[in-house]
Amino acid sequence: MRTREVGATGRHVGVIGLGCMGMSWAYAESTRNDAASRDVVRAAVDAGVTFIDTADVYGDGHNETLLGEALSELRDSVFLATKAGLVVDDIRAKGMHRDGSPAHLRAAVDASLKRLGTDHIDLWYLHRVDDAVPLTESWAAMADVVRAGKVRYLGLSEVTVEQAAAAAAVHPVTAVQSELSLWTRDALGQPGTGASAAAVAGGGTFDAGDVVGWCAANGAAFAPFAPLGRGFLTGAIDASTQFEDNDLRAGNPRFTSEARASNARIVDTVRAVAARHGVTPAQVAIAWTLAQGPHVIPIPGTRRLGHLADNIGAADVTLTAADLAELDAAPTAVGTRY
Repeated sequence: MRTREVGATGRHVGVIGLGCMGMSWAYAESTRNDAASRDVVRAAVDAGVTFIDTADVYGDGHNETLLGEALSELRDSVFLATKAGLVVDDIRAKGMHRDGSPAHLRAAVDASLKRLGTDHIDLWYLHRVDDAVPLTESWAAMADVVRAGKVRYLGLSEVTVEQAAAAAAVHPVTAVQSELSLWTRDALGQPGTGASAAAVAGGGTFDAGDVVGWCAANGAAFAPFAPLGRGFLTGAIDASTQFEDNDLRAGNPRFTSEARASNARIVDTVRAVAARHGVTPAQVAIAWTLAQGPHVIPIPGTRRLGHLADNIGAADVTLTAADLAELDAAPTAVGTRY
């Protein structure tokens, strides 16, 4: 698989990463299978998928433990990312609160290292900014952990351009992770548009909401999570699909029957482009995120080997300017993200 550099680290990873949240919670939890998930992780690494993403909150530590087991003999082959700053209150209802206090972050990194079975984390994200704690205070504490040798690089999740810039003034931001897909384009600034050409070229001019552009101009990677729209952009979900009660999508405004019926127009566009290329809708959706800049490394998640192979195939899909224009013109999604 071709590779991309993670920020300005000098470390290159497969252009397609692997998000591991769904292996532990959030989606169809009754079908969770740890052994199968470990097999998927190992198969991904064998195929060149070396940017592996987790968080301490996923399954309240379960996902990190799972990865520690799966990567026990592969640790040196991957660029391992995890996150801290969210705390589970109710695991079934996915209730949680933010804690960006230095004391919590220091304890969290030690707990993550133990669960992951490693002596260092390659990329450690602040999962969410805690409004009760100044971002610069959280970030300075995380920088101390880098200096202690427990973490190599730092990242931010779901932040604004202003927040990213504030953090960068304290310690380098290696990556920003946010949701980005054909039905969630907020991180590109103006909805429905691609990343600023000037920003991608390093000119440094970008819309105030263009986090993707900020990353390009400041030497940071951008890691889109949910590039498949939580499965919707694959075309496998329609208005009649039923979700388990504790599935994240069951109460999501974009997954009501009415919203799904309307949002099918987006999938129709993806399918049309996929048909022209002889590829799958999933591959087109992921390829669209890759086309947003050479610093973009999507992290689609899956628990199935077949879906993993499909996702990896996106690395070989080249979208034309006409394809991208057609996809950019697709309708915006009905329903808020959360």
